[in-house]
Amino acid sequence: MIVSHVKQFYIDGQWVDPAEPFAFPVLNPATEEEITQISLGSKADVDRAVVAARRAFESYSQTTRDERIALLERIRAVYEARYDDFVAVIIAELGAPASLSKNAQAAVGLGHLDGVLAALKAQKFEETSANGDLIRREAIGVCGLVTPWNWPINQIVLKVLPALAAGCTMVLKPSELTPLDALLYAEVLHEAGVPAGVFNLVNGDGPVVGAAMSAHPGIDLMSFTGSTRGGVAVTRDAAATVKRVTLELGGKSPNIIFADADVEQAVVRGVQHCFQNTGQSCNAPTRMLVERSVYDKALEVAQKTAAAQEIGDPQDPGDHIGPLVSQMQYDRVQELIAAGVDEGARLLVGGPGKPEGFETGYYVRPTVFADVSNYMRIAQDEVFGPVLTIIPFEDEADAIAIANATPYGLAAYLQTGDEARATRVSRQLRAGMVHINGSDISWGSPFGGYKMSGIGREGGAFGLEDFLEVKAISRP
Repeated sequence: MIVSHVKQFYIDGQWVDPAEPFAFPVLNPATEEEITQISLGSKADVDRAVVAARRAFESYSQTTRDERIALLERIRAVYEARYDDFVAVIIAELGAPASLSKNAQAAVGLGHLDGVLAALKAQKFEETSANGDLIRREAIGVCGLVTPWNWPINQIVLKVLPALAAGCTMVLKPSELTPLDALLYAEVLHEAGVPAGVFNLVNGDGPVVGAAMSAHPGIDLMSFTGSTRGGVAVTRDAAATVKRVTLELGGKSPNIIFADADVEQAVVRGVQHCFQNTGQSCNAPTRMLVERSVYDKALEVAQKTAAAQEIGDPQDPGDHIGPLVSQMQYDRVQELIAAGVDEGARLLVGGPGKPEGFETGYYVRPTVFADVSNYMRIAQDEVFGPVLTIIPFEDEADAIAIANATPYGLAAYLQTGDEARATRVSRQLRAGMVHINGSDISWGSPFGGYKMSGIGREGGAFGLEDFLEVKAISRP
């Protein structure tokens, strides 16, 4: 077994038994077989972790920038040494194919670290304002970190690393569906010499451990990534103690394809991006908006591309997609595919049920709907599976209106050969990130969204700011 201490928690620099054992199986979504069992925690475990974090904050918050830079550099070295272990664990517990796990899922542990390091080196912790007052930025305190299963290491490092860089201490609750990579990361932090009590890990579910963290008076900030429903619960539970809450939630990202783009290339790229990670990405371009004059061509390319999408064993390298993470997720995706059929969308590829030859495992058929109206559930609800909806638009104004007509605002994608249009449209899209002609944001750029996609940003300087308080000091 790559990961040790699977039934224990990491508290105050040690692996400890839960207050009360509560076994929970970790399943391989490709085989539906049990990998191992973890223990789910309780409020008592959260209390113990918070006490350790508060005690450690007194000294860790006073460390120097150079000391924290050195710590992050040690973490990078240990992570690199265990890189292949992270790849293997992500394949097993998430079902992400080997190539994706190696080249993207595990790689973010290094890329985001580099972004945080650069931000830490550039951060002004003290400066004099224009009016002569001293402005200090100080660690906010003990942070509660709740992370999801779909990009597990991605979200862990986007919270743990800026917290460490800011001088904060923390309690992490990873998803109970993918806890092994978090336990492995705890081993990395321990080996890198993170001081006792600075980082603590308690496994558990949202209604028990997540709620206990959100309501805990000893936690100063809650950073949550997951569903919008979960974000609402965290915010509600945190309200009584008036702690800071940052949220990275769902998305229903538009991908606008104008007739002046390379339509074939744009559609192929859009379909493949939507299906990446089996569609289990909050920023996936799941609504393809196509200008009416090239709509038929786009449908033809989308149908061909989606039909060619391979499905396969996560253990194998290649561009295939794997299973969804769980039975619950499989059932939700099936429900929404059925809703698309019932509401009258035209099924181009895929549909309900499992792909042929994949009766075991939480596999779904890559699915594309055409002639979708933006009011349909499949155009408004986050499916979180390999399901693409295609919607025609008439002109630039119509495209912008459809793109913005969603409760979410995480990402938007724009394909056009007109540079002026790209600038003009991107400024009108209500989204936290806009990707033009296949581009992507760099390490250290802010990740986050408008509206129901969340509050705050992660990554680099903007992510570091969320873990800092601002203090003004005046002198006579």
